[in-house]
Amino acid sequence: MIVVVTGMVGVDKKSYLEAVVEMCRLRGKNVELASVGEMMYAEAPDIPAGKILDISLKRLQSLRRCVFKDIIAKSKHVEHLIVNTHATFRWRHGLFPAVDFDQMRLLNADMYVCVIEGADILHVRLTKEHPIKHSLKDLLVWREEEILGTEMLANGVRDGVPFYALARGSDTSTVEAFYRLLFEPRRARAYLSFPMTHVVDMPQVQQELVNFRNVMKEHFICFDPGDLEEAYLPVYARRAEAAGKDHIEINVLGKPVKFDLKEVLLVERDVNSQIYARDFMLIDQADMIISYIPAGPDGRALISSGVERELQHAHEAAKEEYVIWTAKHEPSVFITQTATVFRSLDEAVEFFRAKGKIKIERQPW
Repeated sequence: MIVVVTGMVGVDKKSYLEAVVEMCRLRGKNVELASVGEMMYAEAPDIPAGKILDISLKRLQSLRRCVFKDIIAKSKHVEHLIVNTHATFRWRHGLFPAVDFDQMRLLNADMYVCVIEGADILHVRLTKEHPIKHSLKDLLVWREEEILGTEMLANGVRDGVPFYALARGSDTSTVEAFYRLLFEPRRARAYLSFPMTHVVDMPQVQQELVNFRNVMKEHFICFDPGDLEEAYLPVYARRAEAAGKDHIEINVLGKPVKFDLKEVLLVERDVNSQIYARDFMLIDQADMIISYIPAGPDGRALISSGVERELQHAHEAAKEEYVIWTAKHEPSVFITQTATVFRSLDEAVEFFRAKGKIKIERQPW
């Protein structure tokens, strides 16, 4: 199997994919990792670290083609290969491709995965590791370009090649999801749907949602919007604005980070539009949607407009729909008419087990 993995600068794909390869090794899968950037630096030792995108486009393309030629040759002699690359670059040269279609056709990958990350985390990594200046708007644009570029590449190389967008996340559950995409294709793919922004100040509900997500990730290949959560940025910005502040301070990768209030509010519309489009894309690449609707302090259902719209999109896309409804009152007919409804998480798990959707017991990570 050959898998091409893309992702914009700042995602830190290398360490993530090394974790994937290690998980594969521990489970008896021999997977090789070819990192295009590292190979290009090895091919041109005169180029200082971090400066390869500053060389002429002609030399950059020549180096890239040389490295891909080696990767294509290597792919003929290994059992499984992950190619760590980019689909696009936006640098001082402007926007330009990071691959060539003729070589990608020769590579003939079996799957394309675009690893994505939240703008807050991208900002911290890029500030630390790269000299080029960026704004939050830049990060949102670069990420969108990389997703679209990868999808177009997959569609243009060969019909029917699977393409997935997968959030990197902050724990090993997304490494597990990546492994399952590669080696457990019969395992069901689930989009996890649950209220997010308007329950941010409800610790008990938050813990319920964490438990729901963890249990689902034990059994399915999960596309979890909570692994890339940035809708809280404009929410916090509006609170700061009301309090007369000019910045917000949040914890990112274990460190306090300040964001300018005006910059955050400037990208609010972009953040919201990308969440809207990205969540629908994740539903489309899943087999089913599983929605968890918690009960609030008064016992009433905390169902958000976002969850309702996701369920509607899943219905229109002919996906299996499941709803875990924990509130005391009965769900609306608009829920029961299209979805299988459970009144607890345990009831849902037993149903999936009885239907044969859960065949593998809990896996520790």
